[in-house]
Amino acid sequence: MDNATLSGVRRLLAEKGLRPHKGLGQNFLVDKNILQKITTAAECTKNDVVLEIGAGLGALTLCLADLAGQVVAVEIDKKLIPILQKVFESRSNIALISGDILALDWEKEIFGFLKSPRDKIIICANLPYYITSPVIFKILEHRNRIRQAVLMVQREVAARLLAVPGSRDYGLITVNVNRMAEVEMIARVSRNCFYPSPEVDSAVIRLSPRSRSPVMVENEEVFAELVKAAFQARRKTMLNVLVSRNMADRDKAMEVLLSLGVDPNRRGETLSIEDFAQIANRLS
Repeated sequence: MDNATLSGVRRLLAEKGLRPHKGLGQNFLVDKNILQKITTAAECTKNDVVLEIGAGLGALTLCLADLAGQVVAVEIDKKLIPILQKVFESRSNIALISGDILALDWEKEIFGFLKSPRDKIIICANLPYYITSPVIFKILEHRNRIRQAVLMVQREVAARLLAVPGSRDYGLITVNVNRMAEVEMIARVSRNCFYPSPEVDSAVIRLSPRSRSPVMVENEEVFAELVKAAFQARRKTMLNVLVSRNMADRDKAMEVLLSLGVDPNRRGETLSIEDFAQIANRLS
């Protein structure tokens, strides 16, 4: 069964009387070269447990099973489960879970496959757009148990995660994700590598959770409020952001910004993560 080519995927779906589920954002990867890039980036060995989010028709799952000691494949579409059970029947190192990755108890149902509390899993996923942010933050929530995550995302999402201060794509998600993980571009992926073809191109990225944050934040609530306020009012100066959000009166805001060498007329979208942390710490 060739479930990693366009003809193979079309034939399999036709045989089962199935169509890609638009509501679940199903776009099956049909490019073996991209599959290879994903598995290479995952850097898994026979000592590793790999979580695959969205098994689809099992193409990536099988590639991972050749390399990893254990693959935990999660699929939300119940209609695909019988197909996957057939595809995986000869693979003893694949555990198939039917369910929503965001609703699972990761501690029991995912990390339970690890041999030791000190061990970490590797994650691979072709993420539908509608769950991309929730899954990324779920990964970061459990970052102490995760070595790295190789994710297929829409190219615009990758651009936002990799953006630098002052660029159009730099925003709230850039700051919040990069505080907790390093982000790397692995490959740009044409929409033609999927069936059916989505409306936009994609990218493969790798998230590597940081052992420690690059900045010290004294008060998480103040930091979160500051960053959110800055990007919700991208056209406002930082002086006006602080005053309008009642985070400081005008004199205090001027004092904080100038003492840190930050021009009060700068916009938040030009500030680095370090800048945000320093301002938040002075306001705490």
